[in-house]
Amino acid sequence: MSAESDSQSGKGNRDAEKHEPRHQVDLVNNVQAKIQNPLYGLSRDQLLKQVEEFTQEKGFEDKLELFQKAALLAQRPKEFESIPELTESDKEIIRRETTHRWSQPKALYMTVIICSLAAAVQGWDQTGSNGANLSFPNEFGLLGGPNAARNEWIVGVINAGPYIASCLVGCWLTDPLNYFWGRRGTLFWCGIFCIFSVIGQGLAQTWEQLFVCRLLLGLGMGPKATTSPVFAAENVPASIRGGLVMSWQLWTAFGILLGFSANLILFNLGELAWRLDLGAAFLPAVPLTIGIYFCPESPRWYMKKDRYQDAFKSFCRLRNSELQAARDLYYVHQQLVAEFEVLKGSTYLGRFFELFTVPRVRRATLASWVVMIAQQMCGINIIAFYSSTIFLQANYTEHDALLASWGFGLVNWLFAFPAVWTIDTFGRRNLLLFTFPNMAWTLLAAGFSFYIPENNPARTPLIALFVFLFAAFYSPGEGPVPYTYSAEVFPLTHREMGMSWAVATCLFWASVLSLTFPRMLAALGSVGAFGFYAGLNVLAFIMIFFLMPETKQRTLEELDYVFAVPTYRHASYQLTEFLPYWIRRWVLFQRNTELKPLYNFDEVQSITVFEKGVGH
Repeated sequence: MSAESDSQSGKGNRDAEKHEPRHQVDLVNNVQAKIQNPLYGLSRDQLLKQVEEFTQEKGFEDKLELFQKAALLAQRPKEFESIPELTESDKEIIRRETTHRWSQPKALYMTVIICSLAAAVQGWDQTGSNGANLSFPNEFGLLGGPNAARNEWIVGVINAGPYIASCLVGCWLTDPLNYFWGRRGTLFWCGIFCIFSVIGQGLAQTWEQLFVCRLLLGLGMGPKATTSPVFAAENVPASIRGGLVMSWQLWTAFGILLGFSANLILFNLGELAWRLDLGAAFLPAVPLTIGIYFCPESPRWYMKKDRYQDAFKSFCRLRNSELQAARDLYYVHQQLVAEFEVLKGSTYLGRFFELFTVPRVRRATLASWVVMIAQQMCGINIIAFYSSTIFLQANYTEHDALLASWGFGLVNWLFAFPAVWTIDTFGRRNLLLFTFPNMAWTLLAAGFSFYIPENNPARTPLIALFVFLFAAFYSPGEGPVPYTYSAEVFPLTHREMGMSWAVATCLFWASVLSLTFPRMLAALGSVGAFGFYAGLNVLAFIMIFFLMPETKQRTLEELDYVFAVPTYRHASYQLTEFLPYWIRRWVLFQRNTELKPLYNFDEVQSITVFEKGVGH
């Protein structure tokens, strides 16, 4: 961005001459691959003058001294010890960000808990149908008979109902719901739909009624899956954002486990069991609906609405001190000024089309599409939706099939915990590149185990073993990463629309999987179905390697620079720099090999620390 265009971007009323030394990075096409602090290049006097204008414009005149300290800290985050304006108590607060990074206010953890409840609702809704599949088809005359092929499609479309409604309608309601009601109001809406539609499922008297109730459930599931990760991502600090935002997957997995537990407990209730399997999922939606109004609203949403006083109050609830709240508010504000100018996103349709036409946004759209479709390509939901059916084909009894499904749910939940610590250190991208090859071979091994003769006692435990190993590799990788990643990558102007796109992608393919798998299982058998998804794991690995940049330990605003780097440059770097480096280091064991970084930094670095890694 030139000096002239920068002066037109709205960053205060300073003269163009004052901007000339800053050499702003183009937020649309960052060919130089630079990560730049928005306060880079400003002299001390310029910065303090800028702060004075900001406090007058936003009504913070009584906090001028606070915001001046905050701006100096935001400009030189790694040199805070040498900033004379900061007191020793101020410096101690900043030191604790590194030494006690999990020491955060109760309001921040309350946000995470509520988002976790939303995730548990999602997981339980998925697995209620898993157990119900064993009995509701018989209840409605959809089991076998002369119309067996037709009935298999009907069972598939009933299971796919919430995902069909979510991807076609629910997800796209997110943008207007968030615009008018905010993140909290949207989650309240979702809670209402996830209570009454779920109860309706349990009371359905025909398969058509059951299908309609599941469609209504999708109107709550779509905006919930879209808004919850964004709400968490916008409220938590960059240093622990991945670990807390990935709680969506951790507690989705817990909800899946709860659903499997309920299925197992309710198994002996006979014809009534499937109704309670489906209806019990309303339980976690009740505290979600009530508890959401005890959380602070997203400060970034307030800033988008130009409600800076409310944004500061919200930041104060979410940070340990006013200094940190002021620093984050001012840092975000400076980046958003340029972002809003370049990425206007003025109308609903305008924001949608800009997902594919504005280069910076288009790259985020592509990356989120890759990571979301990979969640369905990996095959996890053929287990989550149909594990009981699969285990029945492995000659389990109905009770043992439900018990094995419960074991799958337990593994899925327990192995999500390592991602809490690794997602912000090992990185989102690295977790996927490590786990996808392992998911491919375990899924293939599970399929091949069906070739073992039925009278061989090793057949049944081997099938279960490889399914459990598959879940163990899925849970710390493709489990938590898609929603965490997609909630981060879009600029604030397009965050709701972008997340709608990402979740709609995921749930559309979930509906396709849910709809087609009963027929695929009948046509190809377990070996063919498992082998098909093993191949898709390999394809997903290749897509992730070339098209997905790393986002760990970046503020949401710094990611503007990451996604302004052209896709061809990122893909070329992976092929010509990273791949040869990896082969030399890990295949040829040339330990002194160094990796040339993709991203470059200006003199004044951002809040986070640059670390070498895949995609860096």
